[in-house]
This record gives sequence, structure tokens and C-alpha cells, in this order.
Amino acid sequence: MLRELLERATDDEQDFLIRLLFGELRQGALEAVLLEAVARAAGVRPAAIRRAVMMAGELPSVARAVLVDGESGLARFSVQIFRPVQPMLAQTASDVDEALADLEEDVALEWKLDGARIQVHKGGDEIKVFTRNLRDVTAAVPEVVEAARRLPANEFIFDGEVIALRPDGTPEAFQRTMQRFGRKLDIDRLRAELPLTPFFFDCLYVDGASLIDQPQAERFATLTAIARPLLVPSLLRPSRADAARFVEDTLQRGHEGVMVKALASGYAAGRRGQQWLKVKVARTLDLVVLAAEWGHGRRRGWLSNLHLGARDTVGGGFVMLGKTFKGMTDQMLAWQTERLLSLETSRDRHVVHVRPELVAEIAFNDVQASPHYAGGLALRFARVKSYRADKTAAEADTIDTVREIYRRASGESGADPSGPRPG
Repeated sequence: MLRELLERATDDEQDFLIRLLFGELRQGALEAVLLEAVARAAGVRPAAIRRAVMMAGELPSVARAVLVDGESGLARFSVQIFRPVQPMLAQTASDVDEALADLEEDVALEWKLDGARIQVHKGGDEIKVFTRNLRDVTAAVPEVVEAARRLPANEFIFDGEVIALRPDGTPEAFQRTMQRFGRKLDIDRLRAELPLTPFFFDCLYVDGASLIDQPQAERFATLTAIARPLLVPSLLRPSRADAARFVEDTLQRGHEGVMVKALASGYAAGRRGQQWLKVKVARTLDLVVLAAEWGHGRRRGWLSNLHLGARDTVGGGFVMLGKTFKGMTDQMLAWQTERLLSLETSRDRHVVHVRPELVAEIAFNDVQASPHYAGGLALRFARVKSYRADKTAAEADTIDTVREIYRRASGESGADPSGPRPG
């Protein structure tokens, strides 16, 4: 049906449909753009709209209020128990030294947990838990509800993360934690098999008082007074040496990096500003390019999406671990297109297959089980760091190396998690 549709479509229509299917269609209707448009139409500051949207959790009700009643209509939007607040998000820094320099070192460091973001609301005996997308998941996380009920404040809104930990305290893979959020049945069994631990790092509201505009340092001090047993481990105003030791200890415990937060900052939804910075210490593998797909949109005419493989020392050849089109500059795209075309062995529709000679250094966050590839494993958040002209395909990393990374992260035995697979 799709082929028949594309055959009937004009070139421009084909381009539109393909970019729509691959999620590359940019039509300008992002919430941030619409927020600016509403502010201009209403004649109010975008910051006022943004603050109201954070409190309301969505734009439409805020737009209606400001367009009908003007800026005074925004007064109805404030922090309220059981109405989730849009979460504050972090920008990325390449390392801790950069983050400390950007925030002028008046900061706190925290563990960067690879779990699920949660926002916990307590009003008397009633508890509700929301995800970062403001979805109510209270029923799926009874241990979070119980932990919140034991805390002394009568009313609060806490921001935090929930994660599955192994008996030794190291984190389970992200996929394992997320298994708890996809089920509505057998909650007690799942809880016994995969218990969750909440870690809180911010306090937005306590006993009738909003703390949104209070500095980070004061919000965390309030949180500490209420929820000390459930705090995310942190370090206040570290020296460079202390920061380096904190990062090393965090990584030794199996976590993916650290958060660096400006102690003077208020709480603001979205990615504007750089008051929270995340530093992930990514691992890398040297992998072989097996094929590449033609790009769409502004990458049309370039080979973009790379098929990546690890060396198989037992069966020979290479085992595919996934694809990536991330981390590439225009200069890299142009170079790799020319180089890969010189290695072409065949092509089918939008994929060019190549001789396995080109080695790329690939950064990734972790390795996860995948039914889509013959080796049963895939890289999570893979991106190209560079090409390794100094390495041949025979020197690329092996599938055994990848399996060992997965084994350590997942806590499984050294056996191939996928079992035997064809192809």
C-alpha cells in the first residue's frame, strides 16, 4: 500500500511522506514556537507564558486564558498539589571542568541516574506519582507511594528519579527499570522481582508554600530536612579535585555520570538557560561500517544512517549492533559518502552495502538486549565520534567485548543473552 501511494505521488509529495514517516518533517509547530506566538499575540512576555505553562502542565489552557483575559488571566496558574508541573531539564556539558566553568563553580554535584524521572505529590494520605511526561503511574510504583507516605510533611511536591537496583547497590539497565512502568497487572509479583528505589533531588512545594522561585540551595535544604533517607547523593561547592573524586566514585558505583546544578537557580521548566548541566561519561567502541542509508531532508544526497558491526572471532564476519545517523557534521557526511561509495558492493532501494573496511569510533550510553539484530544486542544512544584511519577492520572491537559490557551492566551470566539466532 505504501509503495502504491509513493508511485502515485509527485516528487514533492514523496519527499513530504518519507520525511513524515521517518520523523524528519519539520513543520514549525513545536510547543516552544507556539508559546512564543501566543506571547506575541497576547502582547505579554514569553517568560510569563512559559511560567504559566510549567504550572499548568500544558499550553492550550494557558493560551486560552491569556488571549481572553490578558496577562491577568495567568494569575490562576500556580503550583497545586496533584496538578503535575512540567519538569526542569538539563543541558549537556562535555565534562565536569566545563560545567564548573560555565556555572562559575557555585554548584552542587549529584549522581546522574539512568532511571525514570518521577514527580511525587502528597496531600495528607493521598499520594500521586507522575512521569516526566506528566502521566499518572501511581498504581505501578507502590514502593514509591509507601516511601512518600512515611515522610513527615503533610503536603509536598518532590522531583526525583526512580531506579531498579541490584542487591549490591549497582543499577539495573534502563530497560529493566522501565519494565515496571509498562504493566498494569501483577504489580506485587513485579515488585518482588524488580524493586524500585526512589531518589529525590528537588522540592517544589511544601505545606502550602511554593518553592519554585527559591534558589536551588534553599530548595535542597528544605528537601533534606524532610526526606534525608531518600536524597540523591550530592556534593556541595566542590573543589576541582573533590569533583573529580566524586565523579570517579559515581562511575565506580555503576552510574552514568553526574549532574552539575547552579545553587542560585530557581526552578524553570524546559531547556532554556544552563542552570542544570548533565555530564555523561560515554563509553566507546571501534566498529565497522557494514552499510549506509541515503539521507532525507537536508541530508538528501549524502549517505547518513550507518549500519554498525562488531567483529565475530568465532563465526567470522561481523555482527550488526544497530544504526546511527548522529554525531555527523556536514564535512563528515560529505567525506563518508564519497568513501563509502568507493567501497560499495551492492545496493537495494535506499541502502548501500559496502566492503567492511571503514572503522568508526562510536560513543554509546549502554548495551541493551534487542530482538532486531542477529547478535541479540544493540547500542543505546550510539553516535559517531570519529573515523579511525589508524585501524583496520581486523582490529575492530569484537562481539565478545560487547557481550561482556552487557553482562556487567545487566548482571546476567556471560552467555549470549539472545541465544542462537539466524543470520
